[in-house]
Amino acid sequence: MHFEKTRRWLCLLATHCLVTAAIGQNNALVKFTVSMPNPANHTFHVTMDWKIGDGDSTRLKLPDWQPGYYQLMDYASNIDKLVVKDENGRALPWVKSGKNGWTIATKGSRGLHAEYDVKTTRKFVATSYLDQEHGYITPVSMFMHEAGKLQTPSEVTIMPYKDWNRVATGLNSVPGKAFTYIAPDFDILYDSPMLVGNLEELPAFKVKGIPHRFIGYKLGDFDRTRLMSDIQKIVEKASAIIGDIPYKHYTFIAIGPGQGGIEHLNSTTISFSGDQLNSRGWNGMLGFITHEYFHHYNVKRIRPIELGPFDYDKGSKTNMLWVSEGLTVYYEPLIMREAGLMGEQELLDFFKNQITSVETKPGRLFQTLAQASAETWSDGPFGRTGDAVNKTISYYQKGPVIGLLFDFAIRHETKNKRSLDDVMRKLYQDFYIKKDRGFTEDELRATIEGVAGTKLDELFSYIYTTAEPDYKKYLGYAGLQIDVTTEKHFGTFEITKMASPNALQREIFRGWSRVE
Repeated sequence: MHFEKTRRWLCLLATHCLVTAAIGQNNALVKFTVSMPNPANHTFHVTMDWKIGDGDSTRLKLPDWQPGYYQLMDYASNIDKLVVKDENGRALPWVKSGKNGWTIATKGSRGLHAEYDVKTTRKFVATSYLDQEHGYITPVSMFMHEAGKLQTPSEVTIMPYKDWNRVATGLNSVPGKAFTYIAPDFDILYDSPMLVGNLEELPAFKVKGIPHRFIGYKLGDFDRTRLMSDIQKIVEKASAIIGDIPYKHYTFIAIGPGQGGIEHLNSTTISFSGDQLNSRGWNGMLGFITHEYFHHYNVKRIRPIELGPFDYDKGSKTNMLWVSEGLTVYYEPLIMREAGLMGEQELLDFFKNQITSVETKPGRLFQTLAQASAETWSDGPFGRTGDAVNKTISYYQKGPVIGLLFDFAIRHETKNKRSLDDVMRKLYQDFYIKKDRGFTEDELRATIEGVAGTKLDELFSYIYTTAEPDYKKYLGYAGLQIDVTTEKHFGTFEITKMASPNALQREIFRGWSRVE
């Protein structure tokens, strides 16, 4: 393990040196400049300079979706006033090719310069937006790449509107160049959103010597010291589950209220308002932050094999979003409980509410968890809601429920010596660290059953069929009982502790509920 970490560190160092050299030589490097001269028009202006090889034409492309948000977005429709010139300033003709491509007649040119506007219309975590007070850049909607050359390094210079003082991003900055950043390839660039404006940064903290920053726009009125203390506890406990911190710095980017959240390799963009934090509940926001932070493990590194390399044109579909999203929801309350931010009853109530959400919806009789994962591109993350008879479910709700049952089953079969934590660590080590890839459905099953030391056919049937989960059996492993006597469509499913659990049940509950 130590050799593997050393190898990965050396690879990162070598990549940084190569990108730095490319910048110095202006060779094999795409250079972008983003300006915002009139924010009231909600339009960014982008210039792009790059070298090309032989041939009579080249094709520029823009992604059609944002990894982490599983919907096609049609970003190309917001590109306007595209002009392309050669190294001598001669205008070159181009034609739109496909939904999100532009084919340029290069006429023997070796260096190209493009300029275009990016119109913004929607405040949302997966879309760029600009107004008189701030700018938010989603790179997938902003930066074109040459078709087939996603591995090309890039340099991005941001020119903030006058009087704006900050840029927040997870990208590494270029020393000595204001608001200029580098990315070793377009996958990293597309994974690194940017917030621009008069931003506020809260006091940073370190975990294992690694800095963690919180920067945002119009943060509002709240206890800043308490928030950063609580986030530090979350990072400490979440990273302890996996046993490794794979980034050199991490940034929480707060983009304002009501816009969702998306995870990235060393940052996350989150909807945030300190005023709402006070009125709507502290722990609700902490749960949201926990979710997005834990995603840098579960989906960005511990990931289904379909989620990388990405298909930026059509979307990357998988049957395993119940793992990537559902198990991330599962870990929200467990991490907060271990961090001392949630009590035992709150923990039980969280899963009571998840089970109630699953069991009071008719979609559980029609759509499997694997189908919900794959069909989210048409159904949406929470299923279709406009049908006369709702025949869909949400992996955000059933996923954590199945995670709960798997965890209890593993603990029961191993006499509480192993748990779902061991599964997550093994997936991280075996596939991300050792193989640098995602896992298949068969590999996921083999890993879970390997940790449990037995076949778990019944539990996997809850993923691939609409079979009713045996809640009484699996919750019983932890000395819990569930009341299912109330009318499903109107009642709730109360979870309580047994009056006289045996020694193993007590041990499993204590281990699962993260009691020190």
